[in-house]
Amino acid sequence: MITVVDYGMGNLRSVAKAFETVGAKVKVSSKPEDVKNAKAIVVPGVGAFGDAIKHLKELNLYEEIISHITTGKPYFGICLGLQILFEKGYEFGEYEGLGVIKGKVVRFDNKEGYKIPHMGWNQVNIKQKEGLFSDIKDKEFFYFVHSFYVIPEDKSIIASTTDYIDEFCSAIQIDNIWAVQFHPEKSQKVGLKLIKNFVDKVEKG
Repeated sequence: MITVVDYGMGNLRSVAKAFETVGAKVKVSSKPEDVKNAKAIVVPGVGAFGDAIKHLKELNLYEEIISHITTGKPYFGICLGLQILFEKGYEFGEYEGLGVIKGKVVRFDNKEGYKIPHMGWNQVNIKQKEGLFSDIKDKEFFYFVHSFYVIPEDKSIIASTTDYIDEFCSAIQIDNIWAVQFHPEKSQKVGLKLIKNFVDKVEKG
């Protein structure tokens, strides 16, 4: 069973539906025990970094998610679910994240001709061709909605980059952690293929 973590931020139903479409058995839950007992978890989310961490702590999910990751079970993060993996976020202040990946989350710089948030379809430049992006062509288009992006200290974990104002990290892959800045559940067939790659990883153990 794959648990989609409900911490009060994001359209959980569309994420769950996408996983069900590729054949996964999914439970949407805000209960710590469902995170603890899950074979894999999916953490989506739209909104502010600090609010996300606050909600996770209030629901007693913060430590449970860290435990899930550190014990080696698969984690799939979408948008805010990518960002909260990092040590620090700088949205309306400075906040500590889950801290399982070294690095920070920062806002796009203002630049003439560019709108913030970065919203709509954009290409991804694939850096790791196996795993998350298996059988997905380089420079495919995925759907984005965000004003902040991650800067990992360890550049080797970057699975893809995207160009908007500057080149930024749009996906990471390291061991049991796969996470993306874009929204695969809104990215049509290519998004479903990426989700299927994660489901296949979970099923293979």
